[in-house]
Amino acid sequence: MLRKMHTDQFNVTIVSPRNYFLFTPLLPGTTTGTVESRSIMEPIRKYCKRSDASEVDFIEAECLSIDPVRKTVKCFDNSSVKGLVSEFELPYDQLVVGVGADNATFGIPGVRENACFMKEISDTRMIRDRIIDCLETAGYPGQPSAEIDRLLHFVIVGGGPSGVEITGELNDFIERDIKKHYPSHLADRVRITLVEALPHILTVFDKTIVEHVEKKLRSSPKTKVWTQTAVTSVKERELIVKDQDKVEKVIPYGVLVWATGNGPRLVTKGLMQSIGADQNVRRGLVVDEYFRVKGADGIWAIGDCSVTPYAATAQVASQQGRYLGRLFNDLSEDMYRSVKGKESLSDMDKFVHKQPLFKYHHMGTLAYVGDHNAVFELKSADGKSSSTTSEGLATFILWRSAYLSKCLSIRNRVLVAFDWVKASVFGRDVSRG
Repeated sequence: MLRKMHTDQFNVTIVSPRNYFLFTPLLPGTTTGTVESRSIMEPIRKYCKRSDASEVDFIEAECLSIDPVRKTVKCFDNSSVKGLVSEFELPYDQLVVGVGADNATFGIPGVRENACFMKEISDTRMIRDRIIDCLETAGYPGQPSAEIDRLLHFVIVGGGPSGVEITGELNDFIERDIKKHYPSHLADRVRITLVEALPHILTVFDKTIVEHVEKKLRSSPKTKVWTQTAVTSVKERELIVKDQDKVEKVIPYGVLVWATGNGPRLVTKGLMQSIGADQNVRRGLVVDEYFRVKGADGIWAIGDCSVTPYAATAQVASQQGRYLGRLFNDLSEDMYRSVKGKESLSDMDKFVHKQPLFKYHHMGTLAYVGDHNAVFELKSADGKSSSTTSEGLATFILWRSAYLSKCLSIRNRVLVAFDWVKASVFGRDVSRG
């Protein structure tokens, strides 16, 4: 949105707890070192200047609450280095909420305390460190056999694209790098289990692709796919699941990755409560066809924090941001007159409704499944028309090309491409820290 906006026509302030943009579709690859974390990060401040003139203010802070009546945003400094002032309020005329979503735990006890998530760069570093730590700890002299099996059991909960891609990346890491650097009595005992509560993984894909991916993952002797298996509790060293026959099982694990879906962040929940009756959907902010938050004046929401007919994916959020940037450009004069009291809310509403509606252009769904194989499906956004599907090495090349083209800058594209080449030629780094 920022890149599309004519920022010289607005006083723009960005508030974010991190001072970089993160290309989240490539996060699974950073857990094993296929891609370095810095390669998928781009500084926000790089886009705060236009033609060498500073047109955007950036504040590294986290939004604590939004007051839709007073039109203020309360923020606080959540960084490790704090000054004398750590909380402040910002007034706004127009507020765009794009805070994304939190990890959905479904109220299952022990998940937040013991599982690794897949939302931030810090999450991927934690997963990577734990994997290597488990391997090193399993090699301690005198380590009991049962404990070695526990340490070398990596569990991924969630059979969506993220969970499947993490599983594929882990398989590659074990087969191509762990086996090279660790003794066989350790590397040969590594196991991966993908747990999904639904009857199949990758439910967004066509049935033939789902069957292909399940067969592909199960063909590895180190990988198990458990469908119709629900997690009921997570402990420090084991998780409790129930299978389709309601039989309870205890699964010891060394690393547990939680990739089950999204839930609203605290600031989103707080805003929904403040607005009241118009916000009656638990999973996020209800918006109209122009992404205006219902029940609030001057608040817009895009991405995973909003409730729309579209999937919670990066390509949807990206297109929403570009659309809203163009919309603000077209409404800049009307917004200015509204702030100066020269236009009423009803007049502003009329001007908004004269603008074109958002049209989502679905570019297809891709997922990496390991061993230089990927799957692709292209169908209409409503899912009603016929679809095009593909799989295999050619699709893997398409997957890499598509992700590379969507990186934010040329710098990111060069770094990611170099990382892929480096990993292919020299292997992934197996050091910790």
